[in-house]
Amino acid sequence: MLDQIRATPGRYAVVGVPCFIKAVHLLRAQDELFRTRIAFTLGLFCGHMKSARLVESFAWQTDTAIDAVARAEYRLKGPERPANWYTAQLTLKDGEVRQKDWFYLADGDWGAGFFQNSACNWCDDVLAETADISFGDAWVEPYSSDWRGTNVAVVRSPLMLKLIDAGIAQGRLELKPVDADYIADTQAAGLRQRREGLAYRLAWHKRGLRPRKRVSPSTDLPFPRKLIYRLRYGISAWSHRLFWLSRCVKQPQLYLGWARASLQLYQGLSYGRGRPGVLARKLGLTKRND
Repeated sequence: MLDQIRATPGRYAVVGVPCFIKAVHLLRAQDELFRTRIAFTLGLFCGHMKSARLVESFAWQTDTAIDAVARAEYRLKGPERPANWYTAQLTLKDGEVRQKDWFYLADGDWGAGFFQNSACNWCDDVLAETADISFGDAWVEPYSSDWRGTNVAVVRSPLMLKLIDAGIAQGRLELKPVDADYIADTQAAGLRQRREGLAYRLAWHKRGLRPRKRVSPSTDLPFPRKLIYRLRYGISAWSHRLFWLSRCVKQPQLYLGWARASLQLYQGLSYGRGRPGVLARKLGLTKRND
């Protein structure tokens, strides 16, 4: 994309997750051409980035060869299902479509951390804070179950705000003001992961680099929360390793069996689901959803 901007004169708006937007700003600070041509940055709220291996895992679980996949849809929308009911869809090169609800996928919980980029463990930016305008899902009722989906937007550029106000006045945009607490509530789980979770990871992770962040290292958390953050960290690391091994030995069930067991344990601790959840409740380890 940057090569195209360099080669083709014009004014551009770049859309990206928080780390991409930061990288664009750093590039603009160093290179006059990009500073001139990139006029706006539009950010996307971000929980974490996934590896392309997630799509390959979906292919395994729908009896599909990854080479046959032309397009992936992580969240298929339709009036018959709410927006928070995730359905993965793979469109094959021959036009055939394969679908599976996330409930039935071995790694079908985004927040569990399967195939997470390791750098995401140290990020503290959920709302793309350096972008001119940021967009995210309104994960609060009644919006989270509306099949069409609902966005929240944070506007930081006076020009962007003027354009949006004009769109509302002309009837081209349907928006209403909300306060900062409402925005934070829509991203509550992500903010916990990037605030109290980040503080805990900074405290217990002793190997390698530990970046300076806006939160200070801390272990002042209830034991159940510590377990959840450690489990997420382990899932994000080992999913890459076990998937690689499964590909090498051509045994998908090696990864998929581990993923199912890890997901059951994670959802038991986090949500009190299944047999692990029964045990977690008896031990007093499950107190709130995340």
